[in-house]
Amino acid sequence: MKVLVTGGAGFIGSHIVDALIEDGHKVIVVDNLSTGFKENVNSKAKFYEMSIMDKAISKIFDEERPDIVNHHAAQIDIRKSVSDPIFDAEQNIIGSLNVIENSVKYGVKKLIYASTGGALYGEVENQPANEDHLISPISNYAASKYAVEFYLSVYAKLHGLKYTVLRYANVYGPRQNPLGEAGVVAIFARQLLSRKQPIIFGDGSKTRDYVSVFDVVEANELLLTKKENGTYNIGTEAETSDKEIFDAVAQAVGVKAEPKYAPVRPGEISRSLLDSTKAERELGWKSKISLKDGVADTVAYFRSHLR
Repeated sequence: MKVLVTGGAGFIGSHIVDALIEDGHKVIVVDNLSTGFKENVNSKAKFYEMSIMDKAISKIFDEERPDIVNHHAAQIDIRKSVSDPIFDAEQNIIGSLNVIENSVKYGVKKLIYASTGGALYGEVENQPANEDHLISPISNYAASKYAVEFYLSVYAKLHGLKYTVLRYANVYGPRQNPLGEAGVVAIFARQLLSRKQPIIFGDGSKTRDYVSVFDVVEANELLLTKKENGTYNIGTEAETSDKEIFDAVAQAVGVKAEPKYAPVRPGEISRSLLDSTKAERELGWKSKISLKDGVADTVAYFRSHLR
């Protein structure tokens, strides 16, 4: 099959591109390199440096005629979404609509959409949250991602578009941007390897569900041939605190260290844990990589790249 991956130079998208090519698919990457990196793009993929906001993306769809669109391009910084909600909406809603419109126009067989799990459900009392849980975002980022889920359901009704939504837990692994505002495993790894003291926002008790990027890639591969118009949580059903993740990274780096603590940032929830039973039941997907092994792989990647 021919697969177009938006955000294919980014952290998650580039790993998906690698896996698709290894599986024998032809891959087209669209990325404006605002947060992705050209060196992440597999040399066997056809690369277009372009924003999903650009109307000229229709020329790519017309020329390439992809069978599948895997839509990972997004503005993912929660703090940026709170400080500049218009920019967030332009990238995540208008940009996505540009991709969706062209998918319909050029007969794409299926669109796979990367959404968010923890940020979407907000503060959850009865953990873990399944796909039917009340949606209660407390950030503009989460609101914009959920808006696109609604648009996909509308396009399915009006135009017969087939799609699948993946609501990710906190994804981590090699190639994650260690200089960004999200992705504490990468951030802590780089800082500790550079002998800098990391900062934890809050008292260290805030929890997340950490899932390896390689487990996420497997879910995307499965969706090429499975389950249209469905929504699936992709997580581990394991709750890990900020301090626990810091300690795990420090152990992998091989240092004894303590973090600094700072006030919690606006838009962040205190607990997040996803129920992925539906993905296991309907897709045959279940996370396989332990936190210890995944963190070790991530630290090894950054150790080699810092050198």
